[in-house]
Amino acid sequence: MKKLLIIIILLLNVSISKSNAENLIELRIPCETGGEVKAVMPDGEVTKLGTVSMTPSKTNWPAYTASKWASPSTVCATAVNAIHILIRVENGRGRIISFVPMITTAPAAGQGAFFGLNMKAGTGIFGAFAPFTGSPVTVEHEGIEKPVEDTPVEGDTLIIRTKLPENPEIYMADIENRPAGRVIAYGKDGKKVIARVIHPVKGVGRFGGSIYQNRGRIRASHSGVIDAATAPRDFLGGIQIMPLKHALTSPEMLNAWKLTQWLIIAPLPGMPDLEGTPPLFKSAFVPGAQLDDKLPDIFSHYGRRPLVICRRDGGNWEMLPEVSGKVDDGLKDVTHLRLYFPAWNLAR
Repeated sequence: MKKLLIIIILLLNVSISKSNAENLIELRIPCETGGEVKAVMPDGEVTKLGTVSMTPSKTNWPAYTASKWASPSTVCATAVNAIHILIRVENGRGRIISFVPMITTAPAAGQGAFFGLNMKAGTGIFGAFAPFTGSPVTVEHEGIEKPVEDTPVEGDTLIIRTKLPENPEIYMADIENRPAGRVIAYGKDGKKVIARVIHPVKGVGRFGGSIYQNRGRIRASHSGVIDAATAPRDFLGGIQIMPLKHALTSPEMLNAWKLTQWLIIAPLPGMPDLEGTPPLFKSAFVPGAQLDDKLPDIFSHYGRRPLVICRRDGGNWEMLPEVSGKVDDGLKDVTHLRLYFPAWNLAR
């Protein structure tokens, strides 16, 4: 009987491991100039995404404030122009290391503390194969793998295992763009209010990196921000959705209360802070495919492209207005926002 129980447990473990493996993309980035950046798909298919043009010589501390709300050795930000990894939190500030495409700007990536990757902004690991925030990051050296805890050295390979949101818990969120407006999440268990609006968005700003994303798509997502583009690729323009604690306590965000380009939301009474938590500020959004990116099937290709749409003056749902530059009243008639979460192969 005991032997039978052991066999059953082993079979269950194999089944669980296989299930987990089938729901992961493994990104491999070698710490070697000229090394190939690869994505290993759940079925074992390998996609070459580009090469490493520059390796880091150090980590970056203090990093941007919101990085501290992520978990150590995980992805703390995913964007069209940068991926940031939290190494650890020191004295209340995050220590990070970054990946950036070679032709771009990414102020949060510290000098000498990033991998330069030979791929276009908004593509590869900055596009279709971008990892979700919260994805674990390990370093492999001579066949031994462990959580990334310091500056990688030559011979190391960084591995990011990012989940594919098959049958996601939440597939859509609506935001009533007014003071006290509801943030309503829709999922397999129906709909529920998850937050309230404190400061509605009315304008569009020149958020860096939005030049590499298309209108109505996610430019960046991290433990304190959802950034959506309002202009076509090659034009600056976007908005940011931000949780209350970040808006109140982060020095660089204090001006958000005076400006119109930010939408600030608060947790419901008695609920924990929103920073670094799902469904909005962890494991939620990726930039998605564009340009020459191509995922294995049409359902995954388009399903893994989160979308932001709106209602104007309470009318029908439509694309976000096309607004570029800094326009303080560019979204003055937007009464509702809808965020579609990414999904993997909707046909399964």
